[in-house]
Amino acid sequence: MSAIIIALLVFATASGGAFFKPGEWYQSLRRPSWTPPNWVFPVVWTILYIAIGISGWLVWQAGAPGVAMALWLLQLILNGAWSWLFFGRHRMDLAFIDICLLLAAIVAYIIAASMVSPLAALLFVPYAAWVATAAALNHTVWRLNRV
Repeated sequence: MSAIIIALLVFATASGGAFFKPGEWYQSLRRPSWTPPNWVFPVVWTILYIAIGISGWLVWQAGAPGVAMALWLLQLILNGAWSWLFFGRHRMDLAFIDICLLLAAIVAYIIAASMVSPLAALLFVPYAAWVATAAALNHTVWRLNRV
């Protein structure tokens, strides 16, 4: 049962990213030369969402989810909020704050999960790296497009 609930939570979060798409607004923005090509984002996020789900399930299955599971849920909320803020509301400033909080939640989760399931923690390391890169991209796009 927990696997189904976790899968639904991850799917709901991923759907938010699919609902608030980059579109014409994002295409019109100035972006740094190191911006990944558009096709990279859905590929990477699909892999990361699978890892997020497996990690949450491993922590839950460990029988002592507590703080780690609370942080797992928090990062899902912050993750889903970013797409709404950046693409939906066009608020690059608030999206940057959100993604910094997301990165902090991810790192805190890695620490908490490592005490419960080292594999669950390890599954979040690529996620942390990707979100750190996304935070830098968010900040750079915001800076390049300030009016």
